[in-house]
Amino acid sequence: MTEMSFLDGNMLDGPLRELFAVDVSGATGRCENCGVVGPMGTLRVYSHAPGLVGRCPSCAEVMLRLVRSPSWARLDLRGTTFLQVPVPLDQPHPRPL
Repeated sequence: MTEMSFLDGNMLDGPLRELFAVDVSGATGRCENCGVVGPMGTLRVYSHAPGLVGRCPSCAEVMLRLVRSPSWARLDLRGTTFLQVPVPLDQPHPRPL
């Protein structure tokens, strides 16, 4: 892979806030390839494609892809084994139906 300029993963906050009710840049994720665990805000985000591509800061494998159109958004997290999102303590815990 040739070295291209990238943006800090914190820039995903705005686009992902449209999909989630929380700040995902502060969420923790684990890279499926190398196993490194860290904040999603540390991803290297490339915007040269028809969407946003977030790569692991350790091994540079793709962890996240986000593509938007006027009528839908597609989020692909295949390179992320988990996404742990902080939940405010004052938010009520959902009860089973």
